[in-house]
Amino acid sequence: MSRAGHDTVTVATKRDVRDFWEQASCGEVYADGEDLRERLDAQARARYELEPFIAEFAHFHQAVGKDVLEIGVGMGADHLRWAREQPRRLIGVDLTPRAVAFTRERLALNGFEPRVLVADAETLPFPDASFEMVYSWGVLHHSPDPARAIREVHRVLRPGGRACIMIYQRHALVGYMLWARYAFLAGKPWRSLDDIYAEHLESPGTHAYSIREARSLFAGFSQVRISTRLSPGDLLTGAAGQRHSGRALTLARRLWPRPLIRALLQRRGLFLIVEAIR
Repeated sequence: MSRAGHDTVTVATKRDVRDFWEQASCGEVYADGEDLRERLDAQARARYELEPFIAEFAHFHQAVGKDVLEIGVGMGADHLRWAREQPRRLIGVDLTPRAVAFTRERLALNGFEPRVLVADAETLPFPDASFEMVYSWGVLHHSPDPARAIREVHRVLRPGGRACIMIYQRHALVGYMLWARYAFLAGKPWRSLDDIYAEHLESPGTHAYSIREARSLFAGFSQVRISTRLSPGDLLTGAAGQRHSGRALTLARRLWPRPLIRALLQRRGLFLIVEAIR
Protein backbone atom coordinates (compact mmCIF):
# COMPACT_ATOMS: atom_id res chain seq x y z
CA MET A 1 0.00 0.00 0.00
CA SER A 2 1.27 3.48 -0.86
CA ARG A 3 1.92 6.04 1.86
CA ALA A 4 -1.12 8.02 0.70
CA GLY A 5 -3.26 4.89 0.83
CA HIS A 6 -1.97 4.04 4.30
CA ASP A 7 -2.73 7.55 5.54
CA THR A 8 -6.26 7.35 4.14
CA VAL A 9 -6.91 4.06 5.92
CA THR A 10 -5.46 5.47 9.16
CA VAL A 11 -7.69 8.54 9.03
CA ALA A 12 -10.76 6.38 8.41
CA THR A 13 -9.87 4.01 11.25
CA LYS A 14 -9.24 6.90 13.62
CA ARG A 15 -12.63 8.34 12.71
CA ASP A 16 -14.24 4.97 13.49
CA VAL A 17 -12.47 4.84 16.85
CA ARG A 18 -13.56 8.37 17.70
CA ASP A 19 -17.15 7.66 16.68
CA PHE A 20 -17.26 4.50 18.80
CA TRP A 21 -16.13 6.25 22.00
CA GLU A 22 -18.22 9.32 21.25
CA GLN A 23 -21.30 7.10 21.67
CA ALA A 24 -20.30 6.31 25.26
CA SER A 25 -17.09 7.05 27.13
CA CYS A 26 -15.26 4.18 28.79
CA GLY A 27 -17.04 3.34 32.05
CA GLU A 28 -20.13 5.36 31.26
CA VAL A 29 -22.24 2.22 31.77
CA TYR A 30 -21.56 2.63 35.52
CA ALA A 31 -22.61 6.30 35.62
CA ASP A 32 -25.96 6.00 37.41
CA GLY A 33 -27.60 8.89 39.21
CA GLU A 34 -30.08 11.72 39.02
CA ASP A 35 -27.57 14.46 38.24
CA LEU A 36 -24.12 14.69 36.71
CA ARG A 37 -22.23 14.68 40.01
CA GLU A 38 -23.96 11.49 41.14
CA ARG A 39 -23.28 9.87 37.79
CA LEU A 40 -19.61 10.80 37.86
CA ASP A 41 -19.21 9.63 41.45
CA ALA A 42 -20.88 6.30 40.66
CA GLN A 43 -18.57 5.75 37.70
CA ALA A 44 -15.48 6.46 39.80
CA ARG A 45 -16.59 4.10 42.59
CA ALA A 46 -17.15 1.29 40.12
CA ARG A 47 -13.81 1.95 38.41
CA TYR A 48 -11.75 1.62 41.57
CA GLU A 49 -13.75 -1.32 42.91
CA LEU A 50 -13.20 -3.25 39.69
CA GLU A 51 -9.61 -2.12 39.12
CA PRO A 52 -8.15 -1.40 42.58
CA PHE A 53 -4.58 -1.63 41.33
CA ILE A 54 -4.84 1.61 39.32
CA ALA A 55 -3.70 3.85 42.18
CA GLU A 56 -0.54 1.87 42.91
CA PHE A 57 0.36 1.72 39.23
CA ALA A 58 -0.35 5.37 38.44
CA HIS A 59 1.74 6.76 41.33
CA PHE A 60 -0.74 9.61 41.79
CA HIS A 61 1.09 10.72 44.93
CA GLN A 62 4.26 11.42 42.94
CA ALA A 63 2.58 14.19 40.93
CA VAL A 64 3.11 16.90 43.56
CA GLY A 65 4.85 19.85 41.94
CA LYS A 66 5.35 18.06 38.60
CA ASP A 67 4.16 18.49 35.03
CA VAL A 68 1.74 15.66 34.25
CA LEU A 69 0.01 14.58 31.04
CA GLU A 70 -2.87 12.08 30.88
CA ILE A 71 -3.61 10.63 27.44
CA GLY A 72 -7.18 9.41 27.13
CA VAL A 73 -9.04 10.95 30.05
CA GLY A 74 -12.32 9.05 29.61
CA MET A 75 -14.80 10.30 32.20
CA GLY A 76 -12.04 11.93 34.23
CA ALA A 77 -11.92 9.80 37.40
CA ASP A 78 -8.15 9.41 37.25
CA HIS A 79 -7.69 12.99 36.11
CA LEU A 80 -9.39 14.24 39.26
CA ARG A 81 -7.05 12.13 41.36
CA TRP A 82 -4.08 13.69 39.57
CA ALA A 83 -5.48 17.16 40.19
CA ARG A 84 -5.89 16.50 43.92
CA GLU A 85 -2.16 15.79 44.22
CA GLN A 86 -1.38 19.40 43.24
CA PRO A 87 0.88 18.94 40.23
CA ARG A 88 2.61 22.06 38.93
CA ARG A 89 0.81 21.56 35.62
CA LEU A 90 -1.81 18.97 34.65
CA ILE A 91 -3.04 18.52 31.10
CA GLY A 92 -5.43 15.88 29.76
CA VAL A 93 -6.14 14.93 26.16
CA ASP A 94 -8.69 12.70 24.51
CA LEU A 95 -9.75 11.93 20.97
CA THR A 96 -13.42 12.55 21.74
CA PRO A 97 -15.21 15.77 22.72
CA ARG A 98 -17.53 13.65 24.91
CA ALA A 99 -14.70 12.55 27.20
CA VAL A 100 -13.22 16.02 27.31
CA ALA A 101 -16.59 17.46 28.35
CA PHE A 102 -17.06 14.85 31.11
CA THR A 103 -13.58 15.49 32.49
CA ARG A 104 -13.91 19.25 32.44
CA GLU A 105 -17.23 18.99 34.29
CA ARG A 106 -15.80 16.58 36.88
CA LEU A 107 -12.87 18.84 37.69
CA ALA A 108 -14.99 21.97 37.75
CA LEU A 109 -17.50 20.34 40.11
CA ASN A 110 -14.59 19.63 42.46
CA GLY A 111 -13.16 23.13 42.38
CA PHE A 112 -10.38 22.71 39.82
CA GLU A 113 -9.71 24.61 36.62
CA PRO A 114 -9.27 21.88 34.00
CA ARG A 115 -6.82 21.97 31.12
CA VAL A 116 -8.31 19.25 28.97
CA LEU A 117 -8.41 19.28 25.19
CA VAL A 118 -9.32 17.19 22.17
CA ALA A 119 -6.08 15.84 20.70
CA ASP A 120 -4.62 12.85 18.88
CA ALA A 121 -2.18 10.64 20.81
CA GLU A 122 -0.21 10.07 17.61
CA THR A 123 0.48 13.80 17.18
CA LEU A 124 0.53 15.35 20.65
CA PRO A 125 0.37 19.17 20.53
CA PHE A 126 3.26 19.71 22.96
CA PRO A 127 6.97 20.52 22.57
CA ASP A 128 9.65 17.94 23.25
CA ALA A 129 10.42 17.23 26.92
CA SER A 130 7.28 18.94 28.26
CA PHE A 131 6.34 16.55 31.08
CA GLU A 132 7.82 14.59 33.94
CA MET A 133 4.97 12.06 34.06
CA VAL A 134 2.79 10.67 31.26
CA TYR A 135 -0.11 8.38 32.13
CA SER A 136 -2.48 6.43 29.91
CA TRP A 137 -4.79 3.65 31.10
CA GLY A 138 -6.17 1.39 28.39
CA VAL A 139 -6.07 3.91 25.55
CA LEU A 140 -3.08 3.65 23.22
CA HIS A 141 -4.01 0.18 21.94
CA HIS A 142 -7.09 1.80 20.37
CA SER A 143 -4.94 4.08 18.22
CA PRO A 144 -4.46 2.95 14.59
CA ASP A 145 -0.69 3.25 15.16
CA PRO A 146 0.12 2.55 18.83
CA ALA A 147 3.87 2.51 18.13
CA ARG A 148 3.65 6.08 16.89
CA ALA A 149 1.66 7.10 19.97
CA ILE A 150 4.29 5.56 22.25
CA ARG A 151 7.03 7.41 20.38
CA GLU A 152 5.06 10.58 21.11
CA VAL A 153 4.99 9.67 24.80
CA HIS A 154 8.77 9.30 24.69
CA ARG A 155 9.15 12.62 22.86
CA VAL A 156 7.13 14.72 25.30
CA LEU A 157 8.75 13.17 28.39
CA ARG A 158 11.78 14.80 29.94
CA PRO A 159 14.92 12.71 30.45
CA GLY A 160 14.33 10.59 33.53
CA GLY A 161 10.57 11.09 33.26
CA ARG A 162 8.15 8.24 33.90
CA ALA A 163 5.49 6.80 31.61
CA CYS A 164 2.78 4.61 33.12
CA ILE A 165 0.88 2.95 30.29
CA MET A 166 -1.63 0.09 30.21
CA ILE A 167 -2.14 -1.77 26.94
CA TYR A 168 -3.85 -5.08 26.18
CA GLN A 169 -2.22 -8.49 26.23
CA ARG A 170 -3.02 -10.77 23.31
CA HIS A 171 -3.01 -14.16 25.07
CA ALA A 172 -5.53 -13.22 27.74
CA LEU A 173 -8.68 -14.89 29.00
CA VAL A 174 -10.76 -12.17 27.36
CA GLY A 175 -9.16 -12.97 24.02
CA TYR A 176 -9.76 -16.69 24.44
CA MET A 177 -13.42 -16.12 25.30
CA LEU A 178 -13.93 -13.88 22.30
CA TRP A 179 -12.14 -16.37 20.04
CA ALA A 180 -14.37 -19.18 21.30
CA ARG A 181 -17.48 -17.17 20.47
CA TYR A 182 -16.52 -15.46 17.23
CA ALA A 183 -14.12 -18.02 15.73
CA PHE A 184 -14.61 -21.55 17.10
CA LEU A 185 -18.39 -21.50 17.65
CA ALA A 186 -18.85 -19.46 14.48
CA GLY A 187 -17.13 -22.19 12.46
CA LYS A 188 -14.11 -20.00 11.68
CA PRO A 189 -11.31 -21.47 13.82
CA TRP A 190 -8.66 -20.00 11.52
CA ARG A 191 -9.35 -16.49 12.77
CA SER A 192 -6.41 -15.04 14.69
CA LEU A 193 -6.57 -13.41 18.08
CA ASP A 194 -5.40 -10.17 16.48
CA ASP A 195 -8.40 -10.28 14.14
CA ILE A 196 -10.73 -11.06 17.04
CA TYR A 197 -9.47 -8.11 19.11
CA ALA A 198 -9.68 -5.76 16.15
CA GLU A 199 -13.23 -6.77 15.26
CA HIS A 200 -14.90 -7.67 18.55
CA LEU A 201 -13.27 -5.95 21.55
CA GLU A 202 -14.31 -2.35 22.03
CA SER A 203 -13.50 0.13 19.27
CA PRO A 204 -12.62 -1.03 15.74
CA GLY A 205 -8.99 -1.95 15.22
CA THR A 206 -8.10 -2.55 18.87
CA HIS A 207 -4.58 -3.98 19.25
CA ALA A 208 -3.15 -6.47 21.74
CA TYR A 209 0.44 -7.53 22.36
CA SER A 210 2.69 -10.18 23.80
CA ILE A 211 5.07 -9.08 26.55
CA ARG A 212 7.93 -9.37 24.08
CA GLU A 213 6.14 -7.12 21.61
CA ALA A 214 5.37 -4.62 24.34
CA ARG A 215 9.06 -4.44 25.21
CA SER A 216 9.78 -3.72 21.56
CA LEU A 217 7.23 -0.90 21.55
CA PHE A 218 9.04 0.72 24.49
CA ALA A 219 12.55 -0.02 23.24
CA GLY A 220 13.41 3.69 23.13
CA PHE A 221 13.11 4.03 26.92
CA SER A 222 16.07 3.50 29.24
CA GLN A 223 14.14 1.30 31.71
CA VAL A 224 11.00 -0.77 31.15
CA ARG A 225 9.09 -2.91 33.61
CA ILE A 226 6.08 -4.95 32.48
CA SER A 227 3.60 -6.99 34.51
CA THR A 228 0.10 -8.37 33.97
CA ARG A 229 -3.21 -7.93 35.77
CA LEU A 230 -6.51 -9.73 35.42
CA SER A 231 -9.14 -7.35 34.11
CA PRO A 232 -12.84 -7.28 35.01
CA GLY A 233 -13.37 -8.86 31.61
CA ASP A 234 -11.12 -11.81 32.44
CA LEU A 235 -13.00 -12.31 35.69
CA LEU A 236 -16.46 -11.49 34.25
CA THR A 237 -17.05 -9.08 37.11
CA GLY A 238 -17.83 -5.87 35.25
CA ALA A 239 -20.03 -4.78 32.41
CA ALA A 240 -19.03 -6.39 29.12
CA GLY A 241 -18.85 -3.14 27.21
CA GLN A 242 -20.94 -1.85 24.35
CA ARG A 243 -20.78 -4.98 22.20
CA HIS A 244 -21.56 -8.01 24.35
CA SER A 245 -24.64 -9.36 26.09
CA GLY A 246 -26.91 -12.42 26.10
CA ARG A 247 -27.96 -15.45 28.07
CA ALA A 248 -24.67 -17.30 27.57
CA LEU A 249 -22.76 -14.40 29.10
CA THR A 250 -25.21 -14.20 32.02
CA LEU A 251 -24.77 -17.92 32.71
CA ALA A 252 -20.99 -17.68 32.43
CA ARG A 253 -20.93 -14.92 35.05
CA ARG A 254 -22.70 -17.22 37.50
CA LEU A 255 -20.43 -20.20 36.90
CA TRP A 256 -17.07 -18.49 36.34
CA PRO A 257 -14.37 -19.96 38.66
CA ARG A 258 -12.91 -16.65 39.81
CA PRO A 259 -10.91 -17.94 42.82
CA LEU A 260 -9.23 -20.53 40.59
CA ILE A 261 -8.49 -17.94 37.92
CA ARG A 262 -7.00 -15.52 40.45
CA ALA A 263 -4.85 -18.29 41.89
CA LEU A 264 -3.58 -19.85 38.66
CA LEU A 265 -4.04 -17.51 35.70
CA GLN A 266 -2.66 -14.12 36.70
CA ARG A 267 -0.33 -14.22 33.69
CA ARG A 268 -3.33 -14.49 31.36
CA GLY A 269 -4.76 -11.13 32.35
CA LEU A 270 -5.79 -8.67 29.66
CA PHE A 271 -3.89 -5.77 31.19
CA LEU A 272 -0.21 -5.30 30.36
CA ILE A 273 1.11 -2.81 32.90
CA VAL A 274 4.09 -0.90 31.55
CA GLU A 275 6.27 1.45 33.60
CA ALA A 276 8.97 3.08 31.48
CA ILE A 277 11.65 5.66 32.25
CA ARG A 278 12.86 7.89 29.42
